[in-house]
Amino acid sequence: MEKETNLIVGAGLSGAVAANILAENGEKVLVIDRKDHIAGNVYDYKDENNIHIHKYGPHIFHTRIKEVWDYLSKFTQWNYFFLKPNVIIEGKPVSLPFSLATIYELFSPAMAERLENKLVEKYGYNVKVSILELKNNDDKDLKFLAEYVYENVFKNYTMKQWDAKPEDIDFSITARVPVQINHDMRYFDDKYQGIPLRGYTAMVKKMFDHRNIEVKLKTEASEYLKKDWKRVFYTGAIDEYFNYKYGELPYRSLRFDVQTRDVEYYQRTVVTNYPNNYDFTRITEHKYFLNEKSDKTVISIEYPQKFVNGQNERYYPIVGTENEALYKKYLADAEKLDNVYFFGRLGDYKYYNMDLAVDRALKLMKNILK
Repeated sequence: MEKETNLIVGAGLSGAVAANILAENGEKVLVIDRKDHIAGNVYDYKDENNIHIHKYGPHIFHTRIKEVWDYLSKFTQWNYFFLKPNVIIEGKPVSLPFSLATIYELFSPAMAERLENKLVEKYGYNVKVSILELKNNDDKDLKFLAEYVYENVFKNYTMKQWDAKPEDIDFSITARVPVQINHDMRYFDDKYQGIPLRGYTAMVKKMFDHRNIEVKLKTEASEYLKKDWKRVFYTGAIDEYFNYKYGELPYRSLRFDVQTRDVEYYQRTVVTNYPNNYDFTRITEHKYFLNEKSDKTVISIEYPQKFVNGQNERYYPIVGTENEALYKKYLADAEKLDNVYFFGRLGDYKYYNMDLAVDRALKLMKNILK
């Protein structure tokens, strides 16, 4: 039976794309996952307040890739949604990304107008300028703006997110983040943006809803990997597949404190960042995702933490020369295997946005089945 069946390790978005395409091409697929639910880290669920909760943090789908949008649209309708987060600066919620709109929310009208005029005169309108570039010009007002944005929006947030000391944060890296010279309050400017109308879990469930697909949850991969499959598609951690023979690839993780509050709304937008106060980085208010109505609201308070194997989830690969070299050792071993394919953010040791994870899976399957 196994020799006629494809094994997919991981029931998240990448695994779902692979499973669906194989099944549509008449191939048998077994999908296994150690979690007790499908959809991986895009998993959401309805709570007792009839609100969809994004268990592993806020997920807003956005892409410029029409093929990806069209593919997922076969499995869901969309709540067309633009992420417009806030950031707390000097105790005040203001618009993020940092734009002309933010400048007018923070500074006096006279100062805001002066900064706008200087930005437009030097760089033009509707462009993005890194705070590094702003810092390196001769105008004292623009230098001030660069330092202000760096200190109040990015530096401390980065310290919390990556557990970094101030002296270890390279300004030239952090300062790549732009100031937008426009009044656009959207965090993403991709053509296609939205959230599945009935949630991500429902979308992934529909991707698995095929007579050629079987899904087994709460199932470890170790015993199944010993069997003889037609192909193996592995979306788990590549270092785990090889029993950490060269050592563990490092990740940052997250902890979520999910709270129900007895108010209709807790904050004025879906996500609010807290770079300079408290130990958490942001608060997400879930009812905004699908515009759900309730006399209560649910928030998730997000605490970055070190990834500890077996205790929490892998979220963000810690990029760097040493870690990339370690990953390449595993990749070299992976390339020696026949009919075993590694992909997804854990298999590729890359933090993919959702659209790039789908695009990667689509291209992989197209190459295999051509």
